[in-house]
Amino acid sequence: MTDRVRVWDGFVRLFHWSLVALIAGVWLTAEGPKVLHERLGYAIAGLITARLVWGLIGPRHARFADFIRGPRAVLAYLRDLRAGRERRTLGHNPAGGAMIAALLLTVTGTALTGWLQTTDAFWGSSAMEEVHEALATLILVLAGLHVAGVLVESLRHRENLVLSMLTGTKRALSDEDSM
Repeated sequence: MTDRVRVWDGFVRLFHWSLVALIAGVWLTAEGPKVLHERLGYAIAGLITARLVWGLIGPRHARFADFIRGPRAVLAYLRDLRAGRERRTLGHNPAGGAMIAALLLTVTGTALTGWLQTTDAFWGSSAMEEVHEALATLILVLAGLHVAGVLVESLRHRENLVLSMLTGTKRALSDEDSM
């Protein structure tokens, strides 16, 4: 039997699946009821705020320092992936880390522009509404790419990453993984 190690703590898993549900909720209520859409948006903003704090103080694989890499590392990982020689990681790989950063920034921007539309300065602003809608659409694009990346990584490394985001565990790294 293969050794399993705890990678994703309870908060990260709860955050992930709560964000999935809340984003589905705001999409389903985009055309109304407005009050429900706004409340779901505020819940997302609170969730993102908690995740940002957890990214600084949480356990190893929850911390941004563990998975946010520079563009060179991300491009090198993608080149290795294309060549079929990417390394398996316990936490997020460099491309996955970049995706998480992009999603967090985009969701934050969407929540911010949604809230701004409720303020006196931007009430009825069609420009702010267009930015909000463009960011919301970008969330869907990024989420689709995220799911595609999870599927590719799951197949390449023969590991069900969706299950690992439910259980919190992954297969321990082996000697083959560090080659």
